[in-house]
Amino acid sequence: MTDPVMTATALERHYEVSSGLFRASRTLKAVAGVEFALYPGKTLAVVGESGCGKSTLARMVTMIEEPTAGSLTLDGKPVVPEDWASLRKSVQIVFQDPYGSLNPRQRIGTILEEPLKINRPDMSNTERTAKAREMLGLVGLRPEHFDRYPHMFSGGQRQRIAIARALMLDPKVLVLDEPVSALDLSIQSSVLNLLVDLQERLQLAYLFISHDLSVVKHVADEVIVMYLGRAVEKGSRDAVFATPFHPYTKALLSATPQADPRAKKERIKLDGELPSPLAIPDGCPFAPRCWKVQDKCRATRPALSGDAHSAACFFPENSPT
Repeated sequence: MTDPVMTATALERHYEVSSGLFRASRTLKAVAGVEFALYPGKTLAVVGESGCGKSTLARMVTMIEEPTAGSLTLDGKPVVPEDWASLRKSVQIVFQDPYGSLNPRQRIGTILEEPLKINRPDMSNTERTAKAREMLGLVGLRPEHFDRYPHMFSGGQRQRIAIARALMLDPKVLVLDEPVSALDLSIQSSVLNLLVDLQERLQLAYLFISHDLSVVKHVADEVIVMYLGRAVEKGSRDAVFATPFHPYTKALLSATPQADPRAKKERIKLDGELPSPLAIPDGCPFAPRCWKVQDKCRATRPALSGDAHSAACFFPENSPT
């Protein structure tokens, strides 16, 4: 089997949050103990509600923030802050808002050439321009777009430009943080198809951050479901969507719209409030909202257990194997 491009082991990120004057600060565990491996030509999707730690995980993978605990490796080598400058060329990110991530005062050609100016000073102006024009064509845009400004493009075209910029340094890992959630439904499929095509051509490893399970089902190979900073289920896309083990995953899937109006579907409505990330319960974090909760769930936190398909639940829908 192909070796992973990147691995994460027991990855954590904590923040100290002020409680006010004369009060001790509290610790917010945005990410707690997440593990995964990214492989060339494969997509790992991370899903969950807002605030579950998806974007924090993306910032650690892209070396924007340093993990509080745990470790990352890239091509088998530890990712440490001293090496971030050289390693960032191999890990790039595409943000959710394509307009906000592009400088409105710069032409598209300048935006695309900027990563090369910073990271590859040995390249000549002619070489940078040639690569930028080549990348523009690779994402489906025309040569005349090179000298235009971001406001002259549609949302889908701007996201294609953002993807092109991320690919300028020939990365091995591409982090996609909600890459189509800001686009019209009619445009989402074309951008997703572009990402799939680019992955096949360039053998990129994708970390796909999303809350939209219908999109995840289209692009993912493996899925991690997160809840309050922790992975509660992990497995292949087909296994997670066909037989979800964790009640939270089952609830998320029940809320996913279906195109067939005749299809029968059980909608699971969660009761109770989402616990504060500053005061996560001692037992299972999902216990206050779970319809299968028992005393054991409130007293002890379940670990992620199982081999190919795992879940952090004492009473799963189906027993992990």
